[in-house]
Amino acid sequence: MDTTALPYIDEHAVDLAVGADDVWLYLLDGIDRSCSHRAAHLYARALRCEDTDATGARPLAAGSTVPGFHVAQLEPRELLVLAGHHRFSTYALTFRLERTGPHRCRLHAETRAAFPGPAGRCYRLLVIGTGGHVVAVRRLLAGIKRRVEALDTIST
Repeated sequence: MDTTALPYIDEHAVDLAVGADDVWLYLLDGIDRSCSHRAAHLYARALRCEDTDATGARPLAAGSTVPGFHVAQLEPRELLVLAGHHRFSTYALTFRLERTGPHRCRLHAETRAAFPGPAGRCYRLLVIGTGGHVVAVRRLLAGIKRRVEALDTIST
């Protein structure tokens, strides 16, 4: 699936006071942790997602899955594309690491999704229109920032 062909929804970013190499494993682990809760598994099953279980290599690698997503593309320390599909939507969440200085980077999270038909439009209203999606993505980014920068202060 060409995820760039999906309609753009939004993008969020967080600046990190550590290098991109230091962030990569925390990004993979943060996604794995966020999606490994029982609620995520139940939600993925209820929506009839293609990917309902965590499978494949850990840390995440090409072909790995978490409830609701599979790793569609992975370029270590640069790009991670998670994609998925269920009865109301086809979607992708793309994470990009941008080097902004010797020991600084910016982590971007871009969402793209299509919501076909009347049921898709209702689902979009529930997920995107209520702000729930924004809260979830910002929470994920903030959690990664906390973990990475806490490690950095311990090691210095």
